[in-house]
Amino acid sequence: MPPKSFAAAAFGVAALAAATSAPTLARAAEPLGTWYTEGKDSQVRIVNCGGALCGALVWLKEPNDPATGKPKVDKENADAKLAKRPLIGVQIVLAMKPTGTPDQWKGQVYNAKDGNTYTGYFTMTGADTAELKGCAMGFICKSQTWTRAKP
Repeated sequence: MPPKSFAAAAFGVAALAAATSAPTLARAAEPLGTWYTEGKDSQVRIVNCGGALCGALVWLKEPNDPATGKPKVDKENADAKLAKRPLIGVQIVLAMKPTGTPDQWKGQVYNAKDGNTYTGYFTMTGADTAELKGCAMGFICKSQTWTRAKP
């Protein structure tokens, strides 16, 4: 093989290797998918919503209210109409956009336990771990470690 052809072939093989390995590298910090919340008592599915991250509750370890035997509802929500909606399907990660910091998004997070919406951050901490942080008044924050649910 002439030297130029060998170089072209080597470049082609290198380009193919890079192209086929790139998706694997991109998925290392991929936020989309289904996540267990801390304690594994619920799952949230994170999806792309217009270039931002959004996430809804898709599973509850205890989906029914022990007092009523019926599906749990968003009872802490101050809006009477919303307080009657089932928790499954409620958006809790709202319009989180990239912050400029690698693997971090900022938007809002809804806490169904108290019915309030907070400034929120979703930060990938590993291929299958993330931190969800909610902050009130910009400095009083609570966070949870989420783990990716395996398909």
